[in-house]
Parts: sequence; C-alpha cells; structure tokens
Amino acid sequence: MSPSDDRFARLRELRASEPERLAALVAERRRPVPRPDGRLFILAADHPARGALAVGADPRAMADRYELLDRLTSALGRPGVDGVLGTPDIIEDLAALGALDGKVVVGSMNRGGLKDAAFEMDDRYTAYDVEGLVRAGIDFGKVLLRINLADPGSAATLESTARAVSAAAASRLPIMIEPFLSEWHDGRILNDLSPDAVITSIAIASGLGASSAYTWLKLPVVAEMERVMAATTLPTLLLGGDPSAHPDAAYASWADALELPGVRGLVVGRSLLYPPDGDVVRAVDTAAALVHPDR
Repeated sequence: MSPSDDRFARLRELRASEPERLAALVAERRRPVPRPDGRLFILAADHPARGALAVGADPRAMADRYELLDRLTSALGRPGVDGVLGTPDIIEDLAALGALDGKVVVGSMNRGGLKDAAFEMDDRYTAYDVEGLVRAGIDFGKVLLRINLADPGSAATLESTARAVSAAAASRLPIMIEPFLSEWHDGRILNDLSPDAVITSIAIASGLGASSAYTWLKLPVVAEMERVMAATTLPTLLLGGDPSAHPDAAYASWADALELPGVRGLVVGRSLLYPPDGDVVRAVDTAAALVHPDR
C-alpha cells in the first residue's frame, strides 16, 4: 500500500493538525461484544517499538509502517478476529483508520528492553502505563517478563511488573503477562522453551502484584503443554512465536493446545501478518477457525 493512499494522507493530516482527536478516536470506538464461546483471537503488532523489525530472513520486514497498517487493517476486518495488541502509535493509527470499532484493544506496556541492547533485560515501561490504559479506554494491558537469573536487569523488570499488576488489579483492568526464562548467548537473549522453564516462569509471573484477580498469561506452545497448563489456574492465551516455514505444523500445535483447560485463545503477530506465502487473509482465517470453530 502506497503512503499516498487517501487513507494514509488523512491519517498524516490528522496527526499534524488535530492530534487531540487520536485519543478521542480510541476512547470513542464502538465497544467489543464478548463472543459466546468466551475465546479471544488477538493480532500482535507491538514488535516494532522494541526495535524488533525482522520476520524470518528479512531483517526489515516490519519497517514499512504503511505496509504493516495495510496488513493489520485487512486482518482485523476478517470474521473471527477479536482485536489487536499494540503500542500507542499503532493503536492510534488503527483508530484513525477506523479499524478498531468492535475490537478488543490490548495496550503493550514495557518496550524499553530493546532487542540486542546491553540493557535488554532491564525492560522499562516506556509505552502505556495503567493510568493511560484506563484513561484511553483500553480493554487489556500486556507486559513482557523475561527473567534472566544471571542479569541484574531482571530485578528491575520484576519489580516494575509487580507494580503494574497491582495497579491494574486496583483499576479492575485485565493484564496479561508474557513470561520467559531467558539467557544471554553470544550477545543475544534466547528464551528457554523447555516445559520446565515455562512452568517456572509461570510460577514467578503468577505471584507478582498485590492481587492476581485480573492477571492473564500469554504463553508459548511448547512440548508437554498439558503439563505446562497444569501449572496455572490463570486464564491463558497462546502466543504464535516466530514465523515458521511450516505453518501447517504451527496450526496443528495451536489446535491441540487450544483444547487444554484454561486456554482461551491466541495472540499471534508476524506468523499471520507476514506468512511465508504472503496470503494474510488465508493465514488469519485459518487461525480464526481454530479459535472460533463455530463462528
């Protein structure tokens, strides 16, 4: 999609001339109606704010904001898609484009642990805070919690996350935690996706804050998911992970995990927005059918 498209021209003019309208458009959007099955299918688009622009072998795939927005608006228009996860810039762009009516909006909070930075484990809260989420009428908060036992930066992230969970509970705002045990390898952070590591991350994340009443989890699909899900009573959404050259295998693993007690849907981003065959609509429709088979 070209930046000269009329929709994007209006968006740029709105940002330059009527910035106060952006917050109003988010707050005034038509509210989502919960589906009878109680499940959620959310598109994730908060990667760019952490400097994570790669998809597969293309290191700059998400760098073109207009292409990303075009893919998101197409995907959000598909039946079975319940909402979107993003930072304020993405959410406000989508609101200005009229793509958020009737959609669940999840605000991403800590994006300060920039990809490949020396301070990556000190994952500061640089996007939404709870007060801002409530003020904007956002439906959910989301935090990333990577726990590195060998890096002191994780202590600050844990403390900040506990404060965010407490504030969200006090405001009766659902907040989803995406926990990992992580380690440095050759200057890069790698998440440990073994079942025992995921179970340990669940235990740590579940105990954060003054109340867990509004806490959800966002978990990877790993081996022994039945044992993993036995580690929590918290409502859980599954994350899609990095794009795969074999999407059928990913769909099959999601389908199996969606049958487990406590699993209430999917939060998937790059795997569906930038599928290997380029067909966003087909990828999104396939995932939506897994979450809402009776839609």
